[in-house]
Amino acid sequence: MGKIFCLMGKSSSGKDTISKKLLQDKQLNLKSIIPYTTRPIRHNEVQGFDYHFVSEELLAHYREMGKIIEQRDYYTINGKWSYCTIDDGQINLTQDNNYLLIATLESYENLQNYFATSDVIPLYIEVDDGVRLLRAIEREKQQAQPNYEELCRRFLADSNDFSKQKLEDLEVTKFYPNENINQCINRIKTDILQVIHKS
Repeated sequence: MGKIFCLMGKSSSGKDTISKKLLQDKQLNLKSIIPYTTRPIRHNEVQGFDYHFVSEELLAHYREMGKIIEQRDYYTINGKWSYCTIDDGQINLTQDNNYLLIATLESYENLQNYFATSDVIPLYIEVDDGVRLLRAIEREKQQAQPNYEELCRRFLADSNDFSKQKLEDLEVTKFYPNENINQCINRIKTDILQVIHKS
């Protein structure tokens, strides 16, 4: 059986960069799971690569078909944005495929409920809040229309979404500090290889 590795962490903890590096690693041979979202595309994102950017109507169609594995709804400054993983043929654990997905604690828990708990592995990235905030501001500056209000909402929501209690409840106990990104990636790679070789 293959595994789904869930890369998690608060906003601006480096998940996108780490994910890209891990997916490029031929030794790991991880497949990406492209999530779906109704939020607007950012200037540096690619349709079908970073996300499948879809309408509320298309999401409702998938729901009617029973294809939604997990869904999270966020009520942002700009309205409701949904993020979800859809059973669209991307995931096949029976062929020893191993996958990497950027996830939240909520989506991690839902994936465990949908698949076997032992097949969904958490990888939690940890970064100092001050460092994250500076990164988030720099990233937002690059947007065509920076939305600092939404940035602040998301930053504050992270404290609740990734609280110590919630991490403990879901038995996410191993953290990967991202002070040096190459060291962080190497630690994650080592652990992924150990899991793959055991399965």
